[in-house]
Amino acid sequence: MDIATLVGLLGGFGIIIGAIASGGDVMMFVDVASVLIVVGGTFMVTLMQVSLGDFLGSFAIGLKAFFYKVDDPKKLIEEGVALADIARKNGLLALEGQEISNDFMKRGIGLCVDGHDPALVQRMLGKEIDLMLERHDVGINMFKNMATMAPAMGMIGTLVGLVQMLANMSDPAAIGPAMAVALLTTLYGAIIANAFAQPIADKLARSTTIERTNKSLIMETIAGIQEGMNPKVLEQLLSTYLPQKKRPEEA
Repeated sequence: MDIATLVGLLGGFGIIIGAIASGGDVMMFVDVASVLIVVGGTFMVTLMQVSLGDFLGSFAIGLKAFFYKVDDPKKLIEEGVALADIARKNGLLALEGQEISNDFMKRGIGLCVDGHDPALVQRMLGKEIDLMLERHDVGINMFKNMATMAPAMGMIGTLVGLVQMLANMSDPAAIGPAMAVALLTTLYGAIIANAFAQPIADKLARSTTIERTNKSLIMETIAGIQEGMNPKVLEQLLSTYLPQKKRPEEA
């Protein structure tokens, strides 16, 4: 689980709820009609922009912001160099049955063991990366759309509330509470957009970038193994994926 995402989400909502509670009755910030307009309206308008399958699948992708485990590139390099050393000494067939922690690297090594041409292996792995990016982009764009639609639906709810309030001006004492309820939809829209949807979209984009970089590193590893590259040279090549301070001294 990604602790930063969980702490940020709970902390953000906790601060908002704490600020509300410090000012009096929390229930004055709860209005069912406003929730229906903002939450329901945001979901429905977002659903219009994508297929039902993409809409539902995007929530599964969104869980990656909480549960996605990013592989340490340094460990991927160490594992790749160890495999390269085995292949250089004993041949590609010696890699069959080796324990490999990363699924993408495991598939790539399997293609090598099966004797596929290096160009084909790179093409197949590259295609898998492209399809992964497409799937993630659907989820990222949906949460970005939610971040755009939520404030808009909040404004619509506010306008609906204002129209209802202005249509009933005969009771001056009711104007204040009615105005407060009308403004709640704007508040809900702002919270959904800025404390949930946009941060999730940004976290998914960041996770996708890291995953793409790691898979590019693995593709370099597979190519080096198939070329019979010296493990030390391969390690130096792969170390370019690391920040300067984390690279091996000999690199």
